[in-house]
Amino acid sequence: MSTVSLGMPALPPRGFGNISETEPFPSYARRELQNGQLRANLRHATHTIRDKRLRVVSELPDWEELREAGSAIKAEAMERLPELLAQFEEQFTARGGTVHWARDAADANRIVEDLVRATGTSEVVKVKSMATQEIGLNEYLEERGIAAFETDLAELIVQLGHDKPSHILVPAIHRNRTEIRDIFLREMPGVDPALTDEPRLLAMAAREHLRRKFLSAKVAISGANFGIAETGTLGVVESEGNGRMCLTLPETLITVMGIEKVLPRAEDLGVFMQLLPRSSTGERMNPYTSLWTGSTPGDGPKDVHVVLLDNGRTRALADQHGRSALHCIRCSACMNVCPVYERAGGHAYGSTYPGPIGAILSPLLTGVEAEENKSLPYASSLCGACFDACPVKINIPEILVHLRGEDVEARRSRPGARRLPSQFDLAMSGASWAMSDGARMGLLERGLPLGKAAAGRDGVISKLPGLGAGWTQSRDIPAPPAESFRAQWAKREKNSTDPQGIKEGEGK
Repeated sequence: MSTVSLGMPALPPRGFGNISETEPFPSYARRELQNGQLRANLRHATHTIRDKRLRVVSELPDWEELREAGSAIKAEAMERLPELLAQFEEQFTARGGTVHWARDAADANRIVEDLVRATGTSEVVKVKSMATQEIGLNEYLEERGIAAFETDLAELIVQLGHDKPSHILVPAIHRNRTEIRDIFLREMPGVDPALTDEPRLLAMAAREHLRRKFLSAKVAISGANFGIAETGTLGVVESEGNGRMCLTLPETLITVMGIEKVLPRAEDLGVFMQLLPRSSTGERMNPYTSLWTGSTPGDGPKDVHVVLLDNGRTRALADQHGRSALHCIRCSACMNVCPVYERAGGHAYGSTYPGPIGAILSPLLTGVEAEENKSLPYASSLCGACFDACPVKINIPEILVHLRGEDVEARRSRPGARRLPSQFDLAMSGASWAMSDGARMGLLERGLPLGKAAAGRDGVISKLPGLGAGWTQSRDIPAPPAESFRAQWAKREKNSTDPQGIKEGEGK
């Protein structure tokens, strides 16, 4: 299936994470590399999480089979997406819920605002949600006089610090506990002035602050980790219990779910309930799993809504090379092993989705030609660690290369684009010409002694002109051998038919 029609055009979304307000990745990352405290915070956190993950993953002899199963389920879901979404709507509606369709961020925000205003309240509590961050819901509601209170501890830290998340799983990963204490003392009403940076005391302060919100809130807003088409069930997994409070206490529950989160069957959860906690928090199982299907009289919220969000997802789905990015289950395993993320930090990506997955997902959702996206496919060393860590086997390096190609083509097709070939174009054309013919390749190899002569006494080439200058700025190139492999192979073949030659060669 090359494209999908959901009754709405696959256009670039408006208001995607406010990324246009940020500077490009290269300049932001270059500055953040000088922030020693940030790098120390990120290194400690990412190494702790990934070490835990390795331990619990090693306990499962069928881990690779689980990854294959997860990948296959997500591929099936994307192939059948229109059908599954229609089935989900039918089942969710039949059980007392209301389904809303949102083409983009503007639609989704407007729908949520109308639902909140219908309740007569001006405050909502929120479960951690990447989808609502993507559409800028908190900022939208605040501009219209509706206060949205984050209840996840890390999201609360980010909100009180007037900051932006820098990690999918741990939004405040760039903060240490002393910084968190200072934020609480400065921003949290009624906090004990003698509060220290002991983690237990920080958690207790946050719990006391949030408990009042839980007990008074009439409306809660959540995201969803999964939506089961077969039964119309929504699911949220979390570690703190704040989600459970938001999903059960208020009278009205509004869920914003990206359309790619749908799964075909309830039994599919068995795979993802093993993959997700191990890959995200390094736990064998997550402490809280909340599943709800519509509304039930006398049990939980009376008025239940779900907003099914496109916001560029049908655009990504139409890209045959990149559509598997929609398989992402938001575990953040790719970020915790990425050397670029560890050094640059999440804010450098300028997107709701940082790290390797953000480097492919943002360009796929809004277009690699967008100014804020064009540098993201290059924010990677292509080392492949993200692919090895991904629980649903998204080949992130392969998609990055695909997007780099799209970016090059987009640059060439722009009006006024330079028509003369670059040094890189000439180098690649020359390499293609030489390597496509054995005789030409052999002629080129005769120049190897010249390369050896260019090396210093230490046997390395430390400085090259032109295009090669960027390479040798930070690394040396070993001197080429005096003789090519092809020449050595030709001698070997000649000697194999000349026993005397072999003996002579051995004597040497």
